[in-house]
Amino acid sequence: MRRADRLFQILQILRRTRQPTTARALAEELEVSPRTVYRDIADLMASRTPIRGEPGIGYVLGRDFDMPPLMLTPDELEAAALGAQWVAGQGDASLATAARDLLAKIAAVTPERLLPFVLEPSVAVAPPLARRADGLDFAPTRAAIRRGHKMRIRYRDEAGRDSERLVWPVMIGYVEAQRMLAAWCELRQDFRHFRADRIVAAEFLDMRYPARPTELRARWRAHRQAHPAGNRSATISSRPGGSNRSEPS
Repeated sequence: MRRADRLFQILQILRRTRQPTTARALAEELEVSPRTVYRDIADLMASRTPIRGEPGIGYVLGRDFDMPPLMLTPDELEAAALGAQWVAGQGDASLATAARDLLAKIAAVTPERLLPFVLEPSVAVAPPLARRADGLDFAPTRAAIRRGHKMRIRYRDEAGRDSERLVWPVMIGYVEAQRMLAAWCELRQDFRHFRADRIVAAEFLDMRYPARPTELRARWRAHRQAHPAGNRSATISSRPGGSNRSEPS
């Protein structure tokens, strides 16, 4: 890899995350030695690139740093095409349309010689599996997640029993042929994953929950890491005496 390309790639890696990235992690991805990374970081900082950090702790790129529009590589174009294909097949109608519009916008600014990587990529997604109709409208659900608003849902479990829940929606997840709503359940005082095809009804409330959406997502991610066995359906109860359940209880 040319040095100029390596310097650019360091900026790209640092731009991916707001967390400190160690020289060792950078070196592993770039397939160079940590000493080379330290030298490159020093050169970037000497040229007034807003990188903060130090050896042994890691480096972060200043949030005010802005890079001009750059040409996408063939791999990046095919990655975008593959992701858009998947969303067009698995997402709700609004997201599917957005995925097709995204590809059209990318194609509109892609040079002629690179267009095949967008329009005729070498990667493809299998047709989506058949699934039961969802009882949840995903467009307003995404809006509720972004605004931090509560929802009231009626959920039907595997045995056909209905329950009404007041929930704080966290995330819409895609698991094989199912779509899930991850949420904090006020009834159970715990995180739960609700299968969208078992949500019988949903009401979107003009009522904020007492936390920031980013804070709630961070708590949910921490809970998933602490209870990996329950991530595919309902999470394990975080309270004393909790047990594994295949349905939100």
